[in-house]
Amino acid sequence: MGGGGDPHRPQSLEDQWRTIVSKQQGGGEEGGAHTPVGTRRTFFGWVTKVAAGLIGLGLAIPLAGYVISPALKRRARPWVDVGSLEDVPPGDPKQLDHVTTIQDGYLKSQSQKAVWAVKQPDGQVRVFSPMCTHLGCGYRWDGEERQFKCPCHGSVFDIEGKVVAGPAPRPLDLLPSKIENGRLLVVFKEFKPGTREVVEL
Repeated sequence: MGGGGDPHRPQSLEDQWRTIVSKQQGGGEEGGAHTPVGTRRTFFGWVTKVAAGLIGLGLAIPLAGYVISPALKRRARPWVDVGSLEDVPPGDPKQLDHVTTIQDGYLKSQSQKAVWAVKQPDGQVRVFSPMCTHLGCGYRWDGEERQFKCPCHGSVFDIEGKVVAGPAPRPLDLLPSKIENGRLLVVFKEFKPGTREVVEL
């Protein structure tokens, strides 16, 4: 009935820690009674560090989501209605302007966008980015020569967007487009100029 306690009682975390430290110092099982005073401080210091680390991790995860979420939203590009399909005459490129709202993280701003739409004989529409693939200048349609011409450095493209003359390294960039209920929908994108490969910005 004397001291010593129940041998089957599970050891507390502190007792387990004291036993491990005693063994490392060569004290054996009985060495627990001779554990240095600093052992308890070491134990609680270890527990404190672990708890602080868990708390820090718990705070870091929501913060990372808060920061990363706007960056992901920035890449979302919606379909934009740029006008009626009837506004695009067959065989003649039509420049369509549209004011769109740009979501850049938590900031919203309005910007006027333009595209060049070309209706094909089968009724489908090809939509080109309004920027020349050489250095990003705006180009125009020459109805008499039936070519797209860039005034900056003389790049020339045919009605299919292929390079005819000038320093442009690739054809005009195509934009995703579709027709719904007689309306032309476009996804506005920007591309890196001056490269043979199509690189979306």
